[in-house]
Amino acid sequence: MHWVINTLPSPPYSELGVHSLSALLWTLLLLFLWHCYRMGSDLQIPGHAHSGKIMSSSRRSFRSSSIGSKASARSKLLRSVSLEAEEDEEQGQGYLTPVLSHTLFPAHASAEARKLYTALQEYAKRYSWVGMGRIHKGLREQVRLSDLSAIQKPHLFFLPDVPSVPFFPCDAHRHDIEVLEAAYPVILSEFLAVYQRGIDSKNGWTFLGPKGQAVFPLYSAGVCRAENCRSCPRTYRTLLALRTFINSNTLGSAGFWLLRPGATLGSTYGHTNTRLRCHLGLQTPAQCELVVGGEPQCWSEGHCLLVDDSFLHTVSHKGPVDSGPRVILSVDLWHPNVAAAERQALDFMFSPDL
Repeated sequence: MHWVINTLPSPPYSELGVHSLSALLWTLLLLFLWHCYRMGSDLQIPGHAHSGKIMSSSRRSFRSSSIGSKASARSKLLRSVSLEAEEDEEQGQGYLTPVLSHTLFPAHASAEARKLYTALQEYAKRYSWVGMGRIHKGLREQVRLSDLSAIQKPHLFFLPDVPSVPFFPCDAHRHDIEVLEAAYPVILSEFLAVYQRGIDSKNGWTFLGPKGQAVFPLYSAGVCRAENCRSCPRTYRTLLALRTFINSNTLGSAGFWLLRPGATLGSTYGHTNTRLRCHLGLQTPAQCELVVGGEPQCWSEGHCLLVDDSFLHTVSHKGPVDSGPRVILSVDLWHPNVAAAERQALDFMFSPDL
């Protein structure tokens, strides 16, 4: 079938002409581009101004109000910080005191507190004041240690704002607890070898406190006892495998603690609340008890207890004479709430060399 072009309906633009249609299309395109430009200028991203263009009145009012709100918020923040700094300077207790003020150390502070404060200043000069807020606050409050609760009163250094309970769950130091408990047979065998040589100061033993208590130290006040460690090489290697063992300052010790039947260690406090004492039971006869902060606990052979000895604590062995001594491996670990920067600073302040 053949179609004739003349029979098809003509489009409407044929009557208007090609030039008229082209002009209309260009006009619509220009109007669309102008509309896009206006929309883009009104929705401008904050902080990216188009130079040479005049902003609308609504846009100027919006920007001026936002700038005013930011300035007022900044002024309020600065005012609150300055007020906190002034309060900290008056009380001498704030974390920002070392940086924002020049208040003098308490005149009635002890010689030991002044020595520690001098060591902290020297540490800050070498490194930084960052993270030292609690230590600085603790040193300034050393003069008020006597005001602490009678149940927790470390006699050397108290770090404020550290959560404390007499006994911590083993999950607080899971890795180190697992390492110690896994090495229990080896540690026990090395203790028995040392014990059979005799409990005498010539053999490395130290007698502490009441009659019936003796210690075979592997680390004493952060110093390795080389002769004793050579007698217990595998126990020594176990200590080095611990992640939180305090072996670089005078707050940390480790060794075998022996308590004979009938002996009692009276109520006492530990040196600091920045550490936990881990007791690995080696020989634990019946009627041996540890009371910390009024909470009693008993040791178990091959298992660990985590103790905060800054609480008032007593130790007793009320078993019969033939029950044998109570023996534990005591290891000082960092308190889990003491940060890495604070540990480094305490290592410097309580260094055995100072």
